Amino acid sequence: MAIPSIAAVRKTLIARPGKPFEIKDRPTADRELFDDKEEAKTSLKKDAACINDLKDKLYAEGKRALLVVLQGMDTAGKSGTIKSVFADTTPLGMEVKAFKAPSSEEMARDYLWRVHNAVPRRGHVGIFDRSHYEDVLVAKVRGFAPADAIEQRYSQINAFEKHLSENGYTIVKCMLNIGYEEQGIRLKERLVEPHKLWKFNPGDLDDRSLWPQFMQAYETAVTRCSTKHSPWYVIPADSRTRRNAMIARLVRGALEDMDLKWKDPGLDPGSYEI
Repeated sequence: MAIPSIAAVRKTLIARPGKPFEIKDRPTADRELFDDKEEAKTSLKKDAACINDLKDKLYAEGKRALLVVLQGMDTAGKSGTIKSVFADTTPLGMEVKAFKAPSSEEMARDYLWRVHNAVPRRGHVGIFDRSHYEDVLVAKVRGFAPADAIEQRYSQINAFEKHLSENGYTIVKCMLNIGYEEQGIRLKERLVEPHKLWKFNPGDLDDRSLWPQFMQAYETAVTRCSTKHSPWYVIPADSRTRRNAMIARLVRGALEDMDLKWKDPGLDPGSYEI
């Protein structure tokens, strides 16, 4: 089976704007796109190299930016995705922001302040490990904000993302859709493998106990905030290898759609003697 085209990956994974979306209809372990793991590894390797080349063109151009949003339950693989998809990417022109619980300084401002502050500069690829969607996910499930405030945030987020898209930003939003059973396996791994123990947070178990509520919150967020200018892609995340390959296809596609060209500095190379 051939490596799936970027168009096929998009068509399979997109949450279509304006269409009904139910998370139960989206598999967490899916081999439709990558039946063979070795094929997924090959695709990832090729895309990672292309992403680096395209990122250099984006940096040289200096006029536009790419924002990759990774959102998912604990252990879904946000950091693992970053490590794999951008394995060949040089640090120049890269920005990664991991959103934790807001600080007192951030709490003193509107909830989007810290997010807008972390948006990548033009010419850069920015990656959000968690994002502004925490404010309609954790904040909703945990009751950190009133229901009427949460309701307002969906349209505010859409307006924020539209503002970015109209100002030279391409946004790729990926929900890492991990299954309940697979999350349990990965949480147990963190308790028994020394190099993963540091990742374990007892609070993750509290979120796990609220799994149905979180799934409903994700369903609402994807339904309300998958737009033409910034659609959601729902990524089956039970297989790390396939997850990474799918997201690499999406990132490469977003950069290729920019039709990036090397910047012309207006110099005549022949007039210089070295």
